[in-house]
Amino acid sequence: MTESLHTVTTMPTARQSDCPFDPPKELIQAREHGPISRFPFPDGHQGRLVTGYDLVRAVLADPRFSSRKELMRHHPLVDYGDIEVPPAPPGEFLLMDEPQHSRYRKPLVGKFTVRRMRLLTERVEQVTADHLDAMEKAGPQVDLVTAFAKPIPSVIICELLGVPYEDRGSFQENIDKFLGGEVGDEELIAAYTATQQYLAELVAAKRANPTDDVLSDLLDSDLTDEELQGMALILLSAGFDTTANMLALGTFALLRNPDQLAALRAEPTLTDQAVEELLRYLSVAKQFHRVALEDIELGGHTITAGTTVILSLNTANRDPERFPNPHGLDLRRQDGGHLAFSHGIHQCLGQQLARVEMRVAFPALLNRFPTLRLAVPAEEVALRPETADIYGVKSLPVTWDA
Repeated sequence: MTESLHTVTTMPTARQSDCPFDPPKELIQAREHGPISRFPFPDGHQGRLVTGYDLVRAVLADPRFSSRKELMRHHPLVDYGDIEVPPAPPGEFLLMDEPQHSRYRKPLVGKFTVRRMRLLTERVEQVTADHLDAMEKAGPQVDLVTAFAKPIPSVIICELLGVPYEDRGSFQENIDKFLGGEVGDEELIAAYTATQQYLAELVAAKRANPTDDVLSDLLDSDLTDEELQGMALILLSAGFDTTANMLALGTFALLRNPDQLAALRAEPTLTDQAVEELLRYLSVAKQFHRVALEDIELGGHTITAGTTVILSLNTANRDPERFPNPHGLDLRRQDGGHLAFSHGIHQCLGQQLARVEMRVAFPALLNRFPTLRLAVPAEEVALRPETADIYGVKSLPVTWDA
């Protein structure tokens, strides 16, 4: 079909300060025009932006749309000219297609089952309680990001992978740099390289002295040290950054929606629903890119081979054709099926771990501090920029009645 499409001329780099939880208005407006828009990349490539739930889900499930890093030649904000993009390093399976993707993901699936993650609940409860104790001693005013949101998933993923917890400071700082969207290319590459070097040393240490952890469990496979290093990078960064931002941004959202906060306090049985609704509402993993490997019909339009497609998960999760009153936070919402953990072969491997951490952490925080509230005006809360891979807050000053 050749009918005209709406065009989004630039990718937004910020959100409206009075709507910090909503997708950028340019993306919401694009969805109002239709589920597919044109997007001219800065280097001149004519890409597509998909904002509708059904079509985003369809692309994520379609192997004709590739995740391969070497095909991702076009950046939505920067013209890199004719720079050649190398394939993903061994083990970094999020940027690979089949069969390479399964080579790395398959050995991990059994490590992150629902049952195994639920068995971790008691440990998550203890870690959460320890950090709430520390918060209470440091309070009655703290930065929730550093006191609560970051350390809980950090402790758990460190223990799962066998990373010495005393090393957490350096890798957290480096992960923040290469996922936070606020440093230049040189600093980003330096942070990535430092993390890779640390993980190379960690894998070598596991080879010499295996311990009881996921990384050591993989040593008996045919995976090389370089492959294990790449897999560890994916697990470490995803297991830390996404949940940390969900805990902080989710608390911010609850504090800004007092009726929903009151409902969760009054009805602890709402916790599971509340977590799913916060995942949909916030969609901290905002978007993914895919490249068409052949001409593909999508929503009545032809996506030609080689076209880079931007998938807007946060607008898909706010699609009014899928979710009634999509821009409202409703902890009693019955409409499941959000795409916060993606879909298809790249659906988040650690989603059950993230759920366990949130199901424990949110109620524990709210029960410990019944008068928890923002310590600064909401508009002064520092937000991560849209250039960050994962959306969230940089800090969240909170206080309570001592």
